[in-house]
Amino acid sequence: MKTPSQLGYHFPAEFVKHSATWLSWPHKEASWPGKIETIYPRYTEFIKLIAEGEKVKINVLDDAMKQKALGHITKAGADLNNIEFFIHPTNDAWCRDHGPAFLINPQEKKKMIVDWGYNAWGNKYPPFDLDDVIPTLIAKHYNIPVVHPGIVMEGGSVEFNGKGTLLTTRACLLNPNRNPQLNQQQIEEYLINYYGVNHILWLGDGIIGDDTDGHIDDLTRFVNEDTVVTIIEQNKKDENYSILRENLKELKTLRLENGKQLNIVELPMPTPIVYEDQRLPASYANFYIANKYVIVPTFRDKHDDRALEILQKCFADRRVIGIDSTDIIWGLGSFHCLSQQEPEV
Repeated sequence: MKTPSQLGYHFPAEFVKHSATWLSWPHKEASWPGKIETIYPRYTEFIKLIAEGEKVKINVLDDAMKQKALGHITKAGADLNNIEFFIHPTNDAWCRDHGPAFLINPQEKKKMIVDWGYNAWGNKYPPFDLDDVIPTLIAKHYNIPVVHPGIVMEGGSVEFNGKGTLLTTRACLLNPNRNPQLNQQQIEEYLINYYGVNHILWLGDGIIGDDTDGHIDDLTRFVNEDTVVTIIEQNKKDENYSILRENLKELKTLRLENGKQLNIVELPMPTPIVYEDQRLPASYANFYIANKYVIVPTFRDKHDDRALEILQKCFADRRVIGIDSTDIIWGLGSFHCLSQQEPEV
């Protein structure tokens, strides 16, 4: 049987045009203990902005959850014509990791979904059985092909330039809590076959407080086919300082699929956010590139404006907007973690 790559499919870069953005409505109290109600105003502001430029498709448990979500979204002033609900029960809200990985075949104008295995970041937060089947439910709804590689992979662990290069971290993909039976070369084969890329770039560790074991979307992101933004910690006493310096050093040695060096734009880190003695994975790199806006988590921090300014220079075709993520980050993720794009074909 031919792989998606052999059939002419690939996973496009996030900055190409979307037909929709997928979300899973947040409902798990344990993800935001004692705080879940505080996240809805910012979460629905996120929905409102996305819906100005594309459809927003939201997985919900049942009609009661749909009505609750609709109330919040209506209050936010979102364009309801661009909001669609699907009765697809989930365990949690992190659609980047459990949602559908859409591949496209530009020649045949077709889409396919890859349904990777999902184990809640190394079996940290069971149960995750509902999340694990979301991609297949969506494929069935739209009657499009779905493939099951049979290994664990999360959307937040991979980053694409759309020209054949995939960027990831050893800390996450080589972690024994994901696919202990596979070595780096074997994992690369899966990435090439099922994401339609031909060039894999590896970085080392993720940021402190990141319970995903080092997702790339908190660290280094493509903003176009040859440019990445990467986060830097200026405070030498901060525990992220040496990790991020090492990351920058490694980035400078990497080459793209065409042999060129990466253009590297440095992005500051916010001042550490600690909640109940826990360092939270606050990072300006966890932005989401929607059709109309680039939506960036902010943290009521002195570095917010600078981060937005740097990112605006990277996206001449979109307006960069910050949304306060101080409450959302208590769930250990932000806007990119919560969303998954569906590309146009």
